[in-house]
Amino acid sequence: MTAHPLRDRLVAGAQVLGLSLVDAQVEQLLGYLDLLGKWNKVYNLTAVRDPAEMLTHHLLDSLAVIAPLRRHTQGRATRLLDVGSGGGLPGVVIAICCPEIEVTCVDAVAKKAAFIQQAAGSLGLSNLHGRHGRVEAVVEQFDVIASRAFATLGDFTAWSQGALADGGVWAAMKGKHPADEVAALPPAIDVFHVEQLTVPELDADRCLIWMRVRAPH
Repeated sequence: MTAHPLRDRLVAGAQVLGLSLVDAQVEQLLGYLDLLGKWNKVYNLTAVRDPAEMLTHHLLDSLAVIAPLRRHTQGRATRLLDVGSGGGLPGVVIAICCPEIEVTCVDAVAKKAAFIQQAAGSLGLSNLHGRHGRVEAVVEQFDVIASRAFATLGDFTAWSQGALADGGVWAAMKGKHPADEVAALPPAIDVFHVEQLTVPELDADRCLIWMRVRAPH
């Protein structure tokens, strides 16, 4: 069996991010990358086509949230909803790296939700689920609701608030710090932490905006 051409770069990037992945997880991440590339030819799941570019812009970018997420969940069994997940970023990456997190990826585009189901089956991820629909229609409760370049913080929190469990949090992946979006949030939404992310091989601003519903006084 020949080694995957991007394996060394993936492992090196994960190490820079402070992640110790077991071999099976590395294989699943590479398998996911290949699957994404294959489906992309037919279904246009992501604008990025080149596998090496997909490694940095998708895999390593999504891996950058794993350590912050683990610090938040502390290894507890957690239900996470990935909103507007597209090809499963960061949801599939979270499901691979954090087996204790039950990940549901919701997308309004049917073929994208179908791809998540296919990925879950192909990669043997029993903690990964794809759902076709709008986030406003989701009634189950989730401990963490995540998104990556999905919508403004105001729209993201408003549309998904019905799915947020008591004491739950939102984690929004953004590029530059969205000061205008933060300022436009309603008083009930509390931005309690903004985490700067550094993505290996990617010279771009990235941050993770943590939010929750402000406790009534």
